[in-house]
Amino acid sequence: MSTIQELFIKGRAFLKDKPHPHIEAKLLLFKCASISEEQFYSSPDLELSSAEERRFFRLISKRLSGFPIPYLTGNKEFWSISFKVSPAVMIPRPETELLVEKALELAPREEVTIVDIGTGCGNIAISLAKELPKAKIVATDISQRALKLASLNASRQNISNINFVQGSLFSPLKKLRLRGKCDLIVANPPYVSRKEWTRLPQEVKEYEPMRALVSGKTGLEVIRKLAQEASYYLKPGGYLLFEIGYGQKDGVKSLLASNPCWKKIEFFKDLSGNWRVALGKAMPLGKER
Repeated sequence: MSTIQELFIKGRAFLKDKPHPHIEAKLLLFKCASISEEQFYSSPDLELSSAEERRFFRLISKRLSGFPIPYLTGNKEFWSISFKVSPAVMIPRPETELLVEKALELAPREEVTIVDIGTGCGNIAISLAKELPKAKIVATDISQRALKLASLNASRQNISNINFVQGSLFSPLKKLRLRGKCDLIVANPPYVSRKEWTRLPQEVKEYEPMRALVSGKTGLEVIRKLAQEASYYLKPGGYLLFEIGYGQKDGVKSLLASNPCWKKIEFFKDLSGNWRVALGKAMPLGKER
């Protein structure tokens, strides 16, 4: 049997060509041996069982084949919250926290109605619910597996003010009769074009759900629908806030500007200096498309 420290050193050596071998070896060790970070540092000479050692090297082998770390550990941190993830959902990215930041700046602190389109693991909706406990939040997704995972994440955080509803884009809002009743609609939509998809890292293409990433030929297909239909469900003066991809600012601005329902259009940069989030402020009720 090997100690925690011995296995960590071996795992780090196997993962030396990965971007963060130290962190990855540690996370996989936490997973296979069910140890905490405190135990990792306080008990480096603790011996693990043969079964735990075998599990560790199986995870190392999967990681070397390209399997993403969050899918191996089953968790990904976002907004200082640990979210359960699986290949049924896209892995939350840190740059999406900008979307949450801007949503919180716009949302009234009293009762507010927020819709999260394409919720995935629920990271955006749950982050907002934690900060806005009086909010009424509707989180939609076309995938029942994603909604099941999002509901589990909400339960783990003792969140009860989110209604998870299955359906594509705005179809659930029609059933819920939310015409003109929403203060804020947020989304991290698919915005990768088919051509861009071919150039993404292999571990993204092979393991993450293509439907959650790829919009179509141009990458703007889903965003176009957001720009056309969101104002129908917003109150006058309500906001549409969504993530965009690299180099998409001009195209997105054109889509929003072509719809007279949007009286204010803004864009925000992420910490890398890329235009990451688009905003549209709604005029009085838009037309349903």
